[in-house]
Amino acid sequence: MGATMPEPVPPTMRAAVLRGVKDLVLEERPVPVPGEREVLIRVSAVGTCGSDVHYYEHGRIGDFVVDAPLVLGHEASGVVVGAGPGASLHEVGQRVSLEPGVPCFTCAQCRLGRYNLCPAMRFFATPPIDGAFCEYVVLHEEFAHAVPDALSDDAAALLEPLSVGVWSARKARVTPGTRVLITGAGPIGLVALQTARVFGASEVVVSDVRPRRLAIARELGAVTVDVSATTLAEAGVEADVLIECSGHPPAIGEAIRRVGRAGRVVLVGMGGDEIPLPLAHVQNREIEVTGTFRYANTWPTAISLATSGQIDLDRLATHHFGLSGTEQALTAAATDPTTIKAMVHPNDQT
Repeated sequence: MGATMPEPVPPTMRAAVLRGVKDLVLEERPVPVPGEREVLIRVSAVGTCGSDVHYYEHGRIGDFVVDAPLVLGHEASGVVVGAGPGASLHEVGQRVSLEPGVPCFTCAQCRLGRYNLCPAMRFFATPPIDGAFCEYVVLHEEFAHAVPDALSDDAAALLEPLSVGVWSARKARVTPGTRVLITGAGPIGLVALQTARVFGASEVVVSDVRPRRLAIARELGAVTVDVSATTLAEAGVEADVLIECSGHPPAIGEAIRRVGRAGRVVLVGMGGDEIPLPLAHVQNREIEVTGTFRYANTWPTAISLATSGQIDLDRLATHHFGLSGTEQALTAAATDPTTIKAMVHPNDQT
């Protein structure tokens, strides 16, 4: 595939642009031009993530500050419609899932295979890098993963949060017979639940305070605990592994105390900068505590799990909007308790 664009592409596109806190506008922008080894992708579906909502509501996450107009959205799928010089992995028309972070390829972390820790990572919708709430994006061809027609556009987009689930299960070393506790039944908790079961967990307990999400967790095979009514200790929860997806500091401390000897704690949820740690429990039982930061080399596994039907991603896509409804998508969870994942379809003309 050469540097030309065989499929007609318009010169401009629509983009949903965050200009300030709760200030989202539709703009007309030039369609991006793919560079060396990049492909041009017509965006099909984009999931709204908690980080997108946080940027919309607060204009920052930690040290990442929206100080210039920014396009949000990093859970995306689309179709390759053109290519830059040297790009040869995909034919025009290939459906792809976007791995939304491109590393430098040459630093120590990249050379060791830990490219998610690359200090020069360019990640969609993380200031100042624009994301996918727009009609077209460009991406390095190695990070545009071909997907089969068996996967819907929504499912192909949600391979991104599934990759978080795969990464957390790997970090937790979930194997057949592992007893897993997951705190938080949001989208990440629900994919972590499904991934842990596929990896062989003998029992998965999911805790939350929202009845609707706990009901879905039960549908997906979990034992559930409504911690607004019953503590994990009162429920008799004992786990080998904790995958923490709530980001709620009080929940984290209580959950760590339910992890047994030589257990593992994987912190996935983003809460405060600091959490209280039950140190005596951790030390006396030699519990490993680790964080996660995105993922690396997860898409092949995620594609296989979703395509085989072992993990149901379409079940998570509860609300759908066109690009003009991006603001509604970002506020859906706050206004509708049935929301799991609000999807934006940028090329739907609504």
